[in-house]
Amino acid sequence: MGMDLKAIEERYSGLAESSCCLSCGGAADKAKPALGEVCVDLGSGRGTDCIRMAQDVGADGFVWGIDISDGMLEKARATAGRLGVANVRFEKAELESLPIASGSIDLVVSNCVLNHAADKSKVWAEIARVLRPGGRFVVSDIHSSAPVPDEFRHDPEAVAECWAGADTREVYIATVAAAGFAEVEVLEESAPYPKGGIEVSSFTLQGWKPKPRRCCGG
Repeated sequence: MGMDLKAIEERYSGLAESSCCLSCGGAADKAKPALGEVCVDLGSGRGTDCIRMAQDVGADGFVWGIDISDGMLEKARATAGRLGVANVRFEKAELESLPIASGSIDLVVSNCVLNHAADKSKVWAEIARVLRPGGRFVVSDIHSSAPVPDEFRHDPEAVAECWAGADTREVYIATVAAAGFAEVEVLEESAPYPKGGIEVSSFTLQGWKPKPRRCCGG
């Protein structure tokens, strides 16, 4: 585990039993999972959204929860077991390398987690890989008003605090587009506000993985 991931794991394991709110947006609520869908929550935390989505998709659907924090994963698994939710699975993994088969997911959601990733291009490539053609993502995250100074961007504690890893809006949207998502919609966006040593905005994006084009030739 790299230095940044160690700082993130330690911070969020320590928060697993707290009552603080850990995310921006509300991607799972906006995504409206449907019966029978297979979903994944990147940065699933205590598992609250995963368990709610598991109820939404029903017995024929399934939900993956991906997190890097042992404390959060333990809490999520315990809660799912206590509630008898069988169609959910929590796995420890880095966002750049998901333990999920290609083309098997209908919906990817995430709340204020992707800004932690060191290689966001790889994360979005993984989102594109696991989604089936026609599948969608709803991601809530932050973007910075200006490029984050290196003194913050390379500080693992500042990155773990969910701000120093932010990209500008332009870079963020370009990274999503480069992964192959042509139809991207901004569902909501906040005015800039101070966060740590910079200024950021929260926003929620929705997009679809394109379906293969059919050849019209005879």
